Amino acid sequence: MGQQAVWDLVKAVSYSTLALAAVSMVTSLSLPGTALLVYWLLLFVGIGGVRLTSRAWHQISTRADARRVIIYGAGESGRQLLNALNHGSDYRVVAFIDDNPDLHETVINGRPVLGAADVPSLVEEHVVRQVLLAIPSASQERRRAIINSLVGLPVRVRTIPKISELISGNAIVNQIQDVDLDDLLGREPVPPHPELIGRCITDKVVMVTGAGGSIGSELCRQILTSAPKELILLDISEFALYSVDREMKSLCQRHGLHFPIITLLGSVRDEQRLESIFKTFSVDTVYHAAAYKHVPMVEYNVSEGVANNVHGTWSAAWAAHRAGVGTFVLVSTDKAVRPTNVMGASKRFAELILQGLSQIETPTRFCIVRFGNVLGSSGP
Repeated sequence: MGQQAVWDLVKAVSYSTLALAAVSMVTSLSLPGTALLVYWLLLFVGIGGVRLTSRAWHQISTRADARRVIIYGAGESGRQLLNALNHGSDYRVVAFIDDNPDLHETVINGRPVLGAADVPSLVEEHVVRQVLLAIPSASQERRRAIINSLVGLPVRVRTIPKISELISGNAIVNQIQDVDLDDLLGREPVPPHPELIGRCITDKVVMVTGAGGSIGSELCRQILTSAPKELILLDISEFALYSVDREMKSLCQRHGLHFPIITLLGSVRDEQRLESIFKTFSVDTVYHAAAYKHVPMVEYNVSEGVANNVHGTWSAAWAAHRAGVGTFVLVSTDKAVRPTNVMGASKRFAELILQGLSQIETPTRFCIVRFGNVLGSSGP
């Protein structure tokens, strides 16, 4: 029962009491004022009690299997989120958590407000599996600190949209979503320079090897925004290539981009095929992201790891040289610095290959970039 429902009940009971008083006057029935007051109170409590009891029974029956959650943030956004969740049956809020000590031991709509130290006991007592961050105005450092404080607990941390999205009208407070990967980053993200990226992409034929992987597919997403003349996707995995092809074409349709996207199945070890592809499509820029990158997997498959990461890089780079490709970019890793595992050593070998090729007379510009651990990647 919200405030409007209570007000409507007061008006209905008052009208009924006035009608009773009018009837008593017309029929010369003598009713004392206390009888009318008792009638008003009994009617109000009776009707309101039935509504409250019915609502409580309905909530208990529909939320028996609801997921128990904790809302982190007892401010306006947290209260709005609670009201939104109360209208559904998917979630059951057991408590609020807030850093403001003045709010501790208070109650919001029947839910207690507690401190961060009480989270472990709440999780264990109520079998909570999700914590919802309802602090859209918090800084990225504060959000990251809260997330880090919940590490080790068997809970999934989710969040509501940020304050900028709420103000712009692009989101509403009850749109629960997974934590943004940027919230896990230990620093502010460094924005790219579009003019530098566009030099190798805009109006050029661009090819990405290993396009179906986590790094290759993200490269494709970024390349789309710079309007290439043509985008060629190469991968040895049929399903990965199919998935990234569907995603790229969907993004092009959504953003009104019109340029060919070519999907090619093949291995980077096949030097003749790569050279044929480079010449056939007149490739200007190659981003070589095809590699075995899972450290434990490569440790147990040394020969395949070396063959793909080393021989595959040599084949792709030499084919680019022979075909006259303008720019060849090797996506390497920080594990190539004083490598302590086979994966890192193979990537360091690949770097040496490109450094050697850059010393010969060639129309191809060979470049190397080293990635650290990539957020959202499919492996270490």
